[in-house]
Amino acid sequence: MYAERPPASGLTGRIACEWLRTSDTSASPSPAWGALGSGSSVTPEQRGGGRVLVVPDACVDLIWGDGVPFVAGPDTGPMPTSIRAGETMVGVRFKPGAVGAFFGVPLADLLDRRVPLADLPGGHAFLRELTDGPASTAGERLHAMRAAVRRRLLVPHLGYDADQGLDPVAPAIATALSQGRTVSEVAWSLGFSERQLQRRSVSAFGYAPKTLQRIVRFQHALRLARTGLPLARVAATAGYTDQAHMANDVRRLSGGPMSHLL
Repeated sequence: MYAERPPASGLTGRIACEWLRTSDTSASPSPAWGALGSGSSVTPEQRGGGRVLVVPDACVDLIWGDGVPFVAGPDTGPMPTSIRAGETMVGVRFKPGAVGAFFGVPLADLLDRRVPLADLPGGHAFLRELTDGPASTAGERLHAMRAAVRRRLLVPHLGYDADQGLDPVAPAIATALSQGRTVSEVAWSLGFSERQLQRRSVSAFGYAPKTLQRIVRFQHALRLARTGLPLARVAATAGYTDQAHMANDVRRLSGGPMSHLL
């Protein structure tokens, strides 16, 4: 089971959602194809643990399962992830471009990585905040994560600059690249050189503009396809050259065809 819910009050500008995922308690593991800690649904549902595939969505997640809390950085391709039978994982997902310096390292350093929270700058203090209270259930872990993230983003007396590293142009960069325009067109429309766009994109998202474009266009196409729109029209609307171009990108980013994601 995978479920999302809206972020806590005051965090909608930075946080996409909170989520919870529980695997079946069946004894026999079988492979699953789907997503964990991303915006994509799981098809088929995982049974008895095994592996799932996380697909890129330009987001960054703080995740806590049966082990230690960790940060899932931005992915460039499908990421196989193990989950044990009966395990419950909870997460807080940052919107694309909304992480800034929250985790104390450049996003490019987290690219395609899963890093224990304690290994990041200030991570031990963050971990103490999370484990200072009860944390034996998924609900308690999610509550602790929500409260700690909220304090760090909204309470200035902690000595933490919540806006450090944020680029106010990041949403416009992602939106423009998702519409099928070329990198040079997007740079021109925003008043940047291509080199400036490259630098700002890597800083805000962890990706170079072309990689970011491929990922946000893929997510745009996925949202369109889930409305029931024919795939040929999805490809045209999302800015692909044709349906074959979309199919190749989807397979490269998700490890399978669009039909598996639907």
